Order: sequence, then C-alpha cells, then structure tokens
Amino acid sequence: MVKAYLIGQISVTNPEGYGLYASKVPQTIADAGGRYVVRGGHATQVEGQSLGDRNVVIEFPSRDAAQAWYDGPAYQAILPHRLQNSTGALVLVDGYAPN
Repeated sequence: MVKAYLIGQISVTNPEGYGLYASKVPQTIADAGGRYVVRGGHATQVEGQSLGDRNVVIEFPSRDAAQAWYDGPAYQAILPHRLQNSTGALVLVDGYAPN
C-alpha cells in the first residue's frame, strides 16, 4: 500500500481564530493514522511563487485514509475555522513506490 501525503501552503489571516483549528487538528490526524512530517518551520522559496507562508506535510498510510480523514466528521467540524482564518491551498499526493 502506497502512503499518501497532504501538502498545504497556508497563510494565517487571523491568528486568534486559526488557533482553535490549530489546537484541534493534530488529534484528528493522529486518530486517522496520520502524522506530521512538516508543520511550519523555516522555508526558503527556491522557485516559483508560494501559495502561503506556512508549509505543512502530513503523511497518511494510504490515499483512502487521507480522504477519509478530510471528509470525516471530526475534521469537517473544525475545517471552517481554517477556511475563515487563513488562505492557501491543499493537495493530496500519492507517495512514491519504486517498482
């Protein structure tokens, strides 16, 4: 089974409002079998334009697990706090599995 990665570039527009999301999302990820690979940290843009100033990479055991987390009631309950207090983009990518 190939792992899947949720990659986000986010700019927080309202830190106070975003804080509620940030405090609750780690448990939803852990409950879905996911883990942070990158959460913030120093970043250097080497090409193109970033879609946000905060980078996040979350590893899930599979694409199905990642999609189930995103669509699930626990994440959907807190998602409005991210959408209302930040801008950016998320992409779900399959991991690399050499033949």
